[in-house]
Amino acid sequence: MNGEPSLLYVYAVTLPTQELRGHLAGVHGVGDTPVTLLPPADAGPAFVISQVPAGQWAEEALRSRFEDLAWLEDTARAHHHVIQFLTEHATVLPLRLATLYQDGDRALEALREQQDTFTARLALLAHHTEYGVKVYIATDKASADASADTHTQPTSSAPAPAAAPSPGKAYLQARRAQHHAREDRYLQAGQAADRIAAIAARHATHTVRHPVQTGPLTRGENGENILNDAHLVPDDEAEAFRAALDQAGQDLPGIRIEVTGPWAPYSFAMPPTASTDTGADAGAGADADTDPDPDTGTDKDAGAGTGTDADAGAGTDADAGADTDAPGARS
Repeated sequence: MNGEPSLLYVYAVTLPTQELRGHLAGVHGVGDTPVTLLPPADAGPAFVISQVPAGQWAEEALRSRFEDLAWLEDTARAHHHVIQFLTEHATVLPLRLATLYQDGDRALEALREQQDTFTARLALLAHHTEYGVKVYIATDKASADASADTHTQPTSSAPAPAAAPSPGKAYLQARRAQHHAREDRYLQAGQAADRIAAIAARHATHTVRHPVQTGPLTRGENGENILNDAHLVPDDEAEAFRAALDQAGQDLPGIRIEVTGPWAPYSFAMPPTASTDTGADAGAGADADTDPDPDTGTDKDAGAGTGTDADAGAGTDADAGADTDAPGARS
């Protein structure tokens, strides 16, 4: 880097192989920096790293750069690109955005300290993939349209409509109908959640329940998000898992089930650190409104966070950079 002081940027943990080194040749990550492996001297998991300019990635510089949403989005995309590339060639434990070490010695020290945890987690995640499942209560218009599709149109022999009620009575009837329709949609959402839990019990090995999405992420036609789960699914169960979910809401016009993935296991990268288990294994504390999809302007934050716990949302559709506890970051 032309003699400029540098820091080590760590994307993930994986098992080093010569084949993976070959695949990484030519891959670039944040700031268009080359990506390589930092393995320990003995056998064991390795960090996937880039060298980045210290002047641009030091703590004070990052505080201001995290306020630059364009920079943050580009960085989150680059981080996520490396993670997704790795998943095509190896089992990977994604680390949070902007996990940094002062030098290779300190990074290797942290790697050795976490070796047993990393090894066990990589074994758990081998041949598994993460899928996101959300349930939305449909908007009034969407629900009404779906409900209308389930009823036959009146025939010419249908009785003539009754005389129109007074404006006050019509208003009360409309309010009552809205109330009943909303209650019905919540009942359908409960049915959908029960069906999803049953499907996950058959096809997934672990589940993380993230907080539901609120605010701008669920405005517009999405409706109200009432379930936001991540499921770890064996690769040989993925097709059956998705097929079952496709059928789960077919007879529930008041709700919408959204399935995303396959993703790198952002929600399962590290063992649970708090009581967030929903009956299976809680994951790495991924940010609440997250999924790993990197498309801009949809429904996630990037889970950005430095080793100093400075989180920032990138506005990208990502659990990209899930909020895992980076081991000894910035040590």
